[in-house]
Amino acid sequence: MPPRGTLTALHPAFRICQTTSLSSTNNFQSRIITKHINPTKLHSRCFTPTTKMTLPKIQEPAITRVSELPTSEAKWITLQKVEYVDQTGKPRTWEVASRKTRAAASGVDAVAVGNILLHPTKPPSTLIVIQYRPPLDAYTVEWPAGLIDEGESVEEAAVREFKEETGFTVTKVLDTSPVQAADPGLSNANMKMVLVEVELPAGEDGELPEQRLEDGEHIQRVIVPLSEFYDRLVEYSKQERFVVAAKLFHFAAGMQFMKTQKYGL
Repeated sequence: MPPRGTLTALHPAFRICQTTSLSSTNNFQSRIITKHINPTKLHSRCFTPTTKMTLPKIQEPAITRVSELPTSEAKWITLQKVEYVDQTGKPRTWEVASRKTRAAASGVDAVAVGNILLHPTKPPSTLIVIQYRPPLDAYTVEWPAGLIDEGESVEEAAVREFKEETGFTVTKVLDTSPVQAADPGLSNANMKMVLVEVELPAGEDGELPEQRLEDGEHIQRVIVPLSEFYDRLVEYSKQERFVVAAKLFHFAAGMQFMKTQKYGL
């Protein structure tokens, strides 16, 4: 059974469900769109959005073939052999996966958008996304993120990606991190995290705003109260075919550490 607070999209009907296990004041903050959960297993109350929606055929994504990729055919990454001399003077080699798409102006590949949603009458929350990732053959739980376009600042990319993936408009950019290594043992890929604030109107209790997804993108949205952030990610990590992204879990774990450990911080 999925974590509580599930928005279920099942062909031909589309329903938004809010669990009764949470108080009415938190219903707004416990919503997810997903396409592979049996709604009969949910104890929830549902309503139908007023916006007309045309849904594609819904099915579980599945890998149909895995084959070697010649470097000449690779559009996004390339494999390199790095030859270097270590601290003792010994020659060594390392296999590296390198992106082909790094924006020259920023020198940064991608941005992840940490976000705080503020509502006049409800506790602070954050919006996370769930999408199928073929390299893992699993659904990953992440913050909204994406590649930085050429000529675009990191902050501009964050605002754009957040709007495209969630439908919400950023109210304020709070902070931008230094450059971070994405997976330093495998790749030279890097990223920055931009923390943003989104102010929601008092009447924002219904359906989620329309996304602006590209062809092939199927991104599900979940609004989680910050007070439940860490526990909710732990719940997801226990679900079959779900993987929580490291950068998201590390942020939540840091929040949890500050709340539960006493080191004079």
